[in-house]
Amino acid sequence: MESAIAEHLKCPRTRHRRIEDDYVPPYPAWSARAAGAVSQVVMGYFGVQSRGAAMQGRACAALAGIARSFGLTDGPGHHDLTHFVDADGFDNMIAIAYWNDPAPFARWCATPEVDDWWQSDQRLDEDLGYFREIVSPRVAHYETLFNTPDRFEGVGVVMGGASGDIQEHAYWGSMRDRIPLSQTDAMVPSGVRAIVAQTAQAGRRVRVAGHEHLAMIRSGQEWADTRGQERTLYVDEMEPVLREGMEFLRDQGLGIGCYSNRYMRHLDAAGAPLEKSFGLSFWRSLADLERWAESHPTHVAIFGGFMRYVQALNFQLQLRVYHEVSVLKTDEQSYEYVNCHPRTGLLNGLA
Repeated sequence: MESAIAEHLKCPRTRHRRIEDDYVPPYPAWSARAAGAVSQVVMGYFGVQSRGAAMQGRACAALAGIARSFGLTDGPGHHDLTHFVDADGFDNMIAIAYWNDPAPFARWCATPEVDDWWQSDQRLDEDLGYFREIVSPRVAHYETLFNTPDRFEGVGVVMGGASGDIQEHAYWGSMRDRIPLSQTDAMVPSGVRAIVAQTAQAGRRVRVAGHEHLAMIRSGQEWADTRGQERTLYVDEMEPVLREGMEFLRDQGLGIGCYSNRYMRHLDAAGAPLEKSFGLSFWRSLADLERWAESHPTHVAIFGGFMRYVQALNFQLQLRVYHEVSVLKTDEQSYEYVNCHPRTGLLNGLA
């Protein structure tokens, strides 16, 4: 068993872990490992927003165009296609892309095919909304966790490797303990979200600035390989409780520090839903996320349901679960919204 923190990211601790050195978790888990040359990654959320069946074809075509652009020189090493319907009834289709180096991302973003399309005034006249949420955490500022050592998701796909069985999981506080920065930094937030630029017509093209130590989590599951009792347990018992928690964060999250929450479904290349989903949320701080996870009834129900699930199956799961958590510096965040409604993403509570 090894630490979730890679050797080259370890440093003398000034802040303690929440476990003793002899702690043994009840089941195995793994973290993704990046090569030592990787110092920073890019996670890009490229969204298309529409409302009503009449707009779905145009929205799908726009998403397909974004996905095609990923094939250009310096495109991402991995991407997902996803969909959800938000609380205001808008369809949101998002292409999520990952780079293991900000330099090729910057070159890709500056290519005429990408930049001219994004900056064009035509984006304002299509009856569609668009957004780009770009976060680029340094490797010391994020962590990953998987219940399998292969078939990684998200940023894990572009990191290039896997840890051995890790120690820091299956206890409250393990998320923080897996982030290398936590060895010396409490990651306390400072500053506030703010609209820093918008066109004269409010709500058309808006840029939002994040603040220091804003937290972000993508937490997902795939049930495609489940069968029999396990599939019944997930579909009938675990997923409804998970959905309830996701909807609470979507509708009432601002009151507990959650700026935005999306409960999303993966799509295949033709736009059909896969048996994979995840929650994506932005938080004022890691501490706010931890408080919800440890004590709020909606997450206590999710965690309790998962523990009953794994115990009923004697920890032998075909369900794949994972998450990635980032605590972001101000300069690691960029959010821009075009024609989006005022509760979209980081606009929520500002516009």
